[in-house]
Parts: sequence; structure tokens; C-alpha cells
Amino acid sequence: VPSNCRHRAQGTLQKKVIVALKKPSNRCWVSLKVQWLLDNYETAEGVSLPRSTLYCHYLLHCQEQKLEPVNAASFGKLIRSVFMGLRTRRLGTRGNSKYHYYGLRIKANSPLLRLMEDQQHLAMRQQPFSQKQRLKPIQKMEGMTNGAAVGQQPGSGLSDISAQVQQYQQFLDASRTLSEFSEIDLQGKPLPDGIGAEDVKAFQLLYREHCEAIVDVMINLQFTLVETLWKTFWRYNLNQPSEATPIAVHDEAEKRLPKNCLVILSKYEPVLKWTKDCDNMLYQGLVEILIPDVLRPIPSALTQAIRNFAKSLESWLTNAMMNIPEEMVRVKVAAASAFAQTLRRYTSLNHLAQAARAVLQNTAQINQMLSDLNRVDFANVQEQASWVCRCEDRVVQRLEQDFKLTLQQQNSLEQWAVWLDGVVTQVLKPHQGSSSFPKAAKLFLLKWSFYSSMVIRDLTLRSAASFGSFHLIRLLYDEYMYYLIEHRVAQAKGETPIAVMGEVGAAPSTLHREISEQRAL
Repeated sequence: VPSNCRHRAQGTLQKKVIVALKKPSNRCWVSLKVQWLLDNYETAEGVSLPRSTLYCHYLLHCQEQKLEPVNAASFGKLIRSVFMGLRTRRLGTRGNSKYHYYGLRIKANSPLLRLMEDQQHLAMRQQPFSQKQRLKPIQKMEGMTNGAAVGQQPGSGLSDISAQVQQYQQFLDASRTLSEFSEIDLQGKPLPDGIGAEDVKAFQLLYREHCEAIVDVMINLQFTLVETLWKTFWRYNLNQPSEATPIAVHDEAEKRLPKNCLVILSKYEPVLKWTKDCDNMLYQGLVEILIPDVLRPIPSALTQAIRNFAKSLESWLTNAMMNIPEEMVRVKVAAASAFAQTLRRYTSLNHLAQAARAVLQNTAQINQMLSDLNRVDFANVQEQASWVCRCEDRVVQRLEQDFKLTLQQQNSLEQWAVWLDGVVTQVLKPHQGSSSFPKAAKLFLLKWSFYSSMVIRDLTLRSAASFGSFHLIRLLYDEYMYYLIEHRVAQAKGETPIAVMGEVGAAPSTLHREISEQRAL
């Protein structure tokens, strides 16, 4: 349909709604529905919502409010008039597809999120086990039948939520694509014996395809297939092909890059460095796909699936690379470990954020916290803290005042996040563009953590009634500050946060040395 025709049709639809609103008998009906839609749904790129699900939500709303529902067609017209430019797509596997509103999702603060999560848990319990293992087809993956790994064993213990991918996909950034990889820089080093330039190129192309396949399965929440992809690329058990990795897959890979060449290249320094850089780029992209906003509510089933996946990562990888040189295994495991750690931290941060929302929205708790905070002897706290971390009196006083003011204003979690971001910007401004920036950022993180622990200590000794609330808020702010600092350090170094977290230099001994240096200043 031409865009001008579509816009005319939408304009006509909107006029009909306006005319309907002017009729006394319809005004109340339409305005209530419009307000309900605006309260619970919002437009966004790269997401979709089943049309039947939205109508089901509407019927439940009518039942609760004792309203007479309209038919699905009339309701659909209303939706299109409220959310202009909304498209409809038919999504799902052949024979099981449904119409979806493309570009629409449930709002983060809507009670409908909990309703959907409960329905999905119920559906999972009612399905036969074999159905829970059903996976969406991925055309790029070789050796797969009907989207599932052939011979994939049930009962792996890893939560498979791929059957509900369309409902959960609104929480992902499914529009993200894998960034381009650079060419392998040979650094002037001679190629190993038996290796030609065409072998290096073949490795590069195969690895790119491998990483793209991983992105595909992650977007579809098919976590268990990552292990199969690793086994396929690294020719796991090449002499005894399994059902999960058929001989045809190995034959194709062998034609493009024989395993003996793969093994030799796995010890070649330029290839090791390139692989490390690619993995950091891949894993950073996957983090941003799975958890695009660390503060936005995520259903507990999705959070648990991500955490289970993170727990399995390293063992899957080391098993798949059983016959690969140690040099490559170390590079791969280091990056995967940083990825797993980041997923665990971000899901924990997200969990804390949702728990803290309830506190920050409770007026009685906020008032109690303010009352308890005003009893804290900040002069004594500063005196003790300054001996350890040399916190400037002026900076500490300003932070104390800003914190109390922000608490008094009963700001939302997102407004607190903006305040914390501003604190980091302000404190690290003198080091911006300097080589000392990463060290200064990490030292500030230590100071922040130590100072906040001193405040919590004072509240504990005073048996503050709001101690539990403060403890929760402190945990959240410490975690979020860590998140902000890692991103600032990565930006300063021109690297991804995953690459920064994977650095060996972040060992405790290094931090202790930095603290000693700071005290000597």
C-alpha cells in the first residue's frame, strides 16, 4: 500500500474516532478505552505483540470494570487510531503463525506484564516436556532440523523459553545486528608452515558466520544451541560425528578449512588477537540484545533463563574445545567468562532495581528514611572516611545535600539513575581525556563503596527503623555505580565494557597498589 494512501486511511480513521467522541453516548466509552491503551502500551522499534493477546487483555479489563466489550474489529480500529503508523505482521512458524502488532509493546510499569508472565508460566507447566524443547527454525544454522538440534537431549536443566520468544522479545533489542569485524592483521609475522593466505581468509569468513549464527539463536532465546554451534565450529569429536553435529556439517567445514589448519591457526598470534577482539565485540552486542536497559523490568522467567545460560557458558565452551590448542582456549574462555560475569551482574542489578522501585514509591518509607538520615552524624562519618579515602569535605557535603533533596522529592528510579550519572561526571571531570582516567574512576568506586558502608554502619548502630530500605538502596546504588564506571572506563580506553572486564589487570593486587599510590599523594 503506498504511504500516502496509508496516511489518508489513518487520517480518516482518526476523524471517525473524533466524531465518535463528540457523541455523548460514545464519549465515555472511547475515552476510557483510549486512556487504558495509553496507560498500558507504548510504541517502540523492533518489538511486536500478538493481536489476540492485546484483545484478550482488553476483554479482561472490560470484565474487571464491568464494561460491555466491542468486537475485535472495532477494537483494532481504535488501536490504529491511538497508535499511528502501527503495522500488522504475521509471525510464527508455518501452521502456527499469528497476527502481531509490529512496533507495540506493554509499558514497563503496566500490571499486564505480571499477567503475561503468569500466563507463560502456566502454559509451560501444561505443555508436554517434548513441546517445551521446541525451537524456532534458524535458516543459517547447519545440522539443525525443524529449528532444534538433532538429537538434542531433553532434561539438560537449562530453562528453554524459546517457545515464548514472541512474548519475551519485547524485552530484548532484537533489532541489533553484529558489528563489522576488521581484517586479520598479520603484524608482519610469517604464516605458519602449511598455512596459506587463503586459510587465514577461510578462518575469518567461517568465524564471522559462526558469530552471526550465535546472534541469531540468542535473539530467539535458544540458549542451548550455543553449545552446538561451538562444537560445530571447533570440530568437536570430528572422528565420531554425533547426531547433534552430523558428518555433512563437518564435511562442509573441512572443505573450507581442514581441522589441521584450524589447529595450527589456533596457535598463531595474529589470529588469537583477532579472535579476542571479535569475541569482545560479539559478547558486548549480545549483552545489549539481552539486557538493553538494566533498569527496565524483566520477567523473572527470562532473568532466570539468562542466569542459567551464564552458569553453563564456560563448561560448554571448554568441552567443545577439547582438542584445540591451549592458547586459543585461554583467549576464548577469558572472553566468555567476562560475558557470563556481566550477564550475572546485570541481571542482579535489574533484580535490585525492581525491588528498590517499591521502596522509592512508598511515601511512608521515604519519610522514615529522611528522618533516620537526618540523625546520622555525617561529620563523624567524614572524619573516619577521610583517613582511608581522602574524600574532600566540599564534595561530600554537596553529595549529602543532593542525596537528601533527591530523596525528599520522591524521585523515580530513573531520576535517581540520572543523579548518579551526574555524580560520576562531576567527580571524574578533572581526569577527562587523561591517561589517569581509568585509575581515578576505579579509585572513586572504592571511595563511594567505603563511604556508603560507613553511613550504613551509623544507621545500624542507631537501630534505624528504615535500615532495611537503606540497605537495599545502597546495594542498588553501589551496583549501578559499578555499571556506570565500567562504561566510562571502557569509553575512555576506546574498548567495549566486556573487554575492560576481561582484562587480567583488574586483579585485587593491582587495586591494592593503586590505593597505596593514592594514599602517598
